[in-house]
Formats: sequence, C-alpha cells, structure tokens
Amino acid sequence: MNDQAQTKAIPRTSPPPLAPARSQRHRAWLAGLAAGLVIAGAVAAWWRLSQPPAVRYVTAPVSRGPVTQSITTTGTVNPELTIIVGSYVSGVIQSLSCDYNTMVKAGQVCAKIDPRPFQATLNQYSAQLLRDRAILGKDRIDLVRYQRLAAQKSIARQQAEDQAFTVQQDEATVELDEALVAGAKLNLEYTDIASPVDGTVVSRNVTQGQTVAASFQTPTLFLIATDLAKMQVDTNTSESDIGQVKTGQTASFTVDAYPQRVFTGTVTQVRQSPQTVQNVVTYDAVISVSNLDLALMPGMTASTQIIIARRADALRVPDQALRYTPGGLAAARAPAMGPAQIWVLRDGMPVAVPVVTGLDDGTYAELVSGDLHPGDPVITAESRAPASGSLRLPRF
Repeated sequence: MNDQAQTKAIPRTSPPPLAPARSQRHRAWLAGLAAGLVIAGAVAAWWRLSQPPAVRYVTAPVSRGPVTQSITTTGTVNPELTIIVGSYVSGVIQSLSCDYNTMVKAGQVCAKIDPRPFQATLNQYSAQLLRDRAILGKDRIDLVRYQRLAAQKSIARQQAEDQAFTVQQDEATVELDEALVAGAKLNLEYTDIASPVDGTVVSRNVTQGQTVAASFQTPTLFLIATDLAKMQVDTNTSESDIGQVKTGQTASFTVDAYPQRVFTGTVTQVRQSPQTVQNVVTYDAVISVSNLDLALMPGMTASTQIIIARRADALRVPDQALRYTPGGLAAARAPAMGPAQIWVLRDGMPVAVPVVTGLDDGTYAELVSGDLHPGDPVITAESRAPASGSLRLPRF
C-alpha cells in the first residue's frame, strides 16, 4: 500500500508540444502561395492590357443609284411681274375702290384724289385762253387795217410792222395758254389712280382721307401682280457657287407653309447685279415656277436646291468611305497611291483600292473608275473592342 501511494506521487515527464511550430509553417506556406497568386495575376493582367484591342469594322456596300450635285441657297417667292402704282399729283384720297386681293382690269380706277383744286386750275387756264384768243382776233383785224393804210401811205409803215409783231406775240400767248390748259386737264385726269395692267392687288399702302404728297418721290399706293399663276424665286446665291449656275438648270425648293411639298422650277436668269451685305457678296439666280393652284404667295421664304449635275444610275459609295483612314492596322496591306482611295474588306482583311470619283451630293460619291463592284463592303468606320476579363485577388 505504501509503494502504490509513493508511485502516484512521482510526476511524469512528457516531450515538448509540436503544434505551434506546425501552425507557423502552415501560415508561411499560405502567405507564399498568396504572393505567388498576386504576382501571377498581375503578370496576366499586364499581358492582357499590353495586347492591342480587336478592331471591328463598320462597312457599307457599294451600290448603284442616283447621285445629284446641287447648290443649296435661300430665296424669296415673288410674282414674275409686279407693277408699282403711284400718284403723279398731290392731294387727299377721296375714295378707294380696290383692296388686297382685288382682281383688276387695265384702266380700272382703284383710288381717286380730290379733283377740285385741279378743276379750278383748269377753269382758270381755260378762261385765260379764251381772253387771249379774243385779243388775238382783234389784233389780227387791226393788222389788216394798218397794212391797208400803210399801202395807201396814210400811216407810217412802222405802225403796220409793230402791229404785226403784236399779233405774233398774241399767237405765242394763245399757244402757251393752250399748253397750260392741256397740263391742267392731264393733272385732273391723274386724280383717278387707275391700274395699268390686268392683275391682282397684292399691296395697298393708302387709306381714304390720307394726303398724298407727290413732290420729289412718287408715293407707292398699290402693288399689282400681273399673274399669280406664274411665280419666281429670287435666290441669294453666294459668289463661290454662282459660277456653276446656268440658265435652264432644274431647281427644287420647299416653303415653310408646305414642308412636305417639293416645288420644281427652272433657272431662267442669272442677274449680274451683286448685292453686298456685311462683306458677303451674293447674286440673284431667278427660278421660274408654275403656281396654278395659287399655293405660293408673294414673300414666302424658299429653301432652294439648284441641280448642277445628275447621274441617274451611278456606281456610288458613301462619303464616309472616302473620309475613312485606318488607325493602327498592322495587318493591312500597304495603301495604294491614287487620286483617292477606299478601304474594302476582302477575305476579312482591309485593302486599299485607288479610285477616281465624280459627282458628290454630300451623301454618296460617284465612282468613275476603280476595282470596286456593287455589293463590295467598303469600310466607313472602325471601333476597338475593350479588353475582356479582370484581375481578381484572392480572399483571406
């Protein structure tokens, strides 16, 4: 019993624990693995970013169709012939018989100026003419008597000659009176403001009771368009384009009142009369147009296109293809030399094709020569796809 108790009292000795050392080595191994993954990911990301992005091409086919070269300008719709009706005499407007849109005939009275002052002047000159004619008759009788007495030597010959001179003065006075009477009659007739042509009143600048003063400048009372079924567009063509405009060319235009309707006309005149506004020189190219339905009204603003040249069935390419220039295309073949070049996709590779262009309407360009055929995909633009994928760091 004593031996057993003694044995239990003796403590046992054990080897040192190994768990802390293994844990440290495990952590070091994980840290090295994480560092390797980070380095590998960074290298992979650098390699991916250093590669050029893939090039994607935007193409359009070569086609056949119309190509129209034109000049764009603005103008004003006006009647072909507009008559300005004014007043030769001054006075008060006594009455009006014409208004806007009135259809008038040649000789029709549209307004009347108060004729009383002119009638009084006519009466005065007419009375003066009667008096001077009576004086002339008396002096002629006296001349005959003086000539008879002078022949009989009853009076001096000088008296007969003086009487003859007096008769000549009377005759001149009568002629002057007749001219004054004629002028007074003419002024009286001018109090009737009449239309000189058949047409339509498009403007009335006078009202009843208004005083018209015709002194240094003839006042405009009415504007009469001879035929509103025939209109013209007076365009403001710039000096850089006027050299291409010729008589007989076709033109088209639109007005704000009918935005969906296209009116057509013909260039009938290129006026050699420059107009300079703020150092900008323009010329008037007149376009005649039919207006049978009277849709066009004087003063409308027309957006005009004058057709310079036209091809009905031309081999054409979009204008973007002529402006396209490749960027960073290491796999592309060397560009060909020529007046112009277009890049076309052949077997998936961009190839430069020299071409000669003709008409250009701003959307399509005519191909005069070049190794292109309808349906060939020409390059109009390119885009580069962004690099795909991303770098992911491990989580701990």
